[in-house]
Amino acid sequence: MSGAAAMAVTRNEILYSLNEPGDYILGIVECLDGGGHRVHYVREPFRREPDFGVTSVSYDFPEWISKAKPPR
Repeated sequence: MSGAAAMAVTRNEILYSLNEPGDYILGIVECLDGGGHRVHYVREPFRREPDFGVTSVSYDFPEWISKAKPPR
């Protein structure tokens, strides 16, 4: 949702991205007021594996949007 404070990413998504760093692109869909949407892409988004037992991690949504780049 536009203006959201946080977003959650599952442990499996993070592990997959670390195993395939050159091939993984995190796609973030921002739902806009009025029913539209905007897609943002972040390459190599994660640097380390979450701790054992963690099922998902909450991230600051505006910070991730600021890291996004257009697809190549």
